Amino acid sequence: MRAFTTTLALAAAALALASCADQGASPTGDKTSVLAGRVDAGPINYEVETLAAGLDHPWSLAFLSDGDMLVTERTGALLLVSADGSEKTIYDFNQNGDFPPVHHGDGMQAGLFDVALHPDFAENSQIYISYAGKVENGENTHFLMRFTYADGELTNGEQLFQATPSRVQGNHYGARIAFLPDGSLLMPTGDAFHFREEAQKLDNHFGKIIRLNADGSVPADNPFVNQEGALPEIWSYGHRNPQGIILAADGRVLENEHGPAGGDEVNEIKRGANYGWPTVTYALDYSGGRVSPFEALEGTEQSLVHFTPSIAPSGFAQYAGEAFPDWQDDLFISALALQHVRHIDMNADGSLGTQQELFGELGVRFRDVRTGPDGMLYLLTEEGSDTSRILRIKPQGWEQPATDEAEETEPPE
Repeated sequence: MRAFTTTLALAAAALALASCADQGASPTGDKTSVLAGRVDAGPINYEVETLAAGLDHPWSLAFLSDGDMLVTERTGALLLVSADGSEKTIYDFNQNGDFPPVHHGDGMQAGLFDVALHPDFAENSQIYISYAGKVENGENTHFLMRFTYADGELTNGEQLFQATPSRVQGNHYGARIAFLPDGSLLMPTGDAFHFREEAQKLDNHFGKIIRLNADGSVPADNPFVNQEGALPEIWSYGHRNPQGIILAADGRVLENEHGPAGGDEVNEIKRGANYGWPTVTYALDYSGGRVSPFEALEGTEQSLVHFTPSIAPSGFAQYAGEAFPDWQDDLFISALALQHVRHIDMNADGSLGTQQELFGELGVRFRDVRTGPDGMLYLLTEEGSDTSRILRIKPQGWEQPATDEAEETEPPE
């Protein structure tokens, strides 16, 4: 009897191992996402310069034509940081009096989020800002605002979007802004952490990416405009906590998002697509267990890359400059938990290639990464209240190119 019992136990164990080895397999779903956990550090062929210091949880930046930057602090201030690093507050969303104040606090992810220039900023001076704002009954939600910016001042503020429903929690907002070639914009909205099942439903904004016209109206060609029970601004769904979204040079929309302890993703965002969360995912929960047994099912999109352990991706950029020619068109993802910037080679065919960890020697959390108009890489660190920085990354040994100026001569008599 004991031998028979042992045989049954061994058979059950073998079946369990076989199931684990085939997690997510289905007759109609193909697993194509590539796993990338910790990778080797890249060469230190750069120099790190502190451009500005003493910031309070900076979240995003946008470059102006003169090299100055608009920088959001999660606690509610919009800063103007000059090219030489000097800074001043030009708008405080907690004291504006016209719009809901910013929802933020210790242990929260809520706050003032992205700042983005309209593609025609040079003509219309419009900027877009997303944030978590307080509403009635102690709740809060995700807002998108539009302002006119000129000479260090914001005017003509208007609310373009308010996510529904509101929530009490202060986690998982998404909130990055990316403009498309047709002038419309995409903006992720996170699953609010406690409502992940809502990411699969189309009657709410949890775990979605929305698409709006520049004036906040809904484009007529959005995928769910005529679907009963669906919110018309939804562009894609099944997301957890999107943190970065970009329009790549080849025209694709790429997005990164947090898993829990594992299963962070880089996705190619497509019209009307379902990205699976929480039903289809490679994610490990904080307990260490699997969120779902399904890694691939028909009707859901596969991520391009998934990260376990979680790197906690934040900002997202595609390098476009001349200072680092070997980086041209490559992807850069700033990481919070694993304290580095992930460099991903972009192959000629658009596939993702070799990965490296950069700037890990600094031992700090990175909130955002951008290519500057000077071709340098710019990083926002998250080191705490009044201790965070803006870093400028230059090639090793780089010197400011000399400017050719014609000699002034006196006019002939």
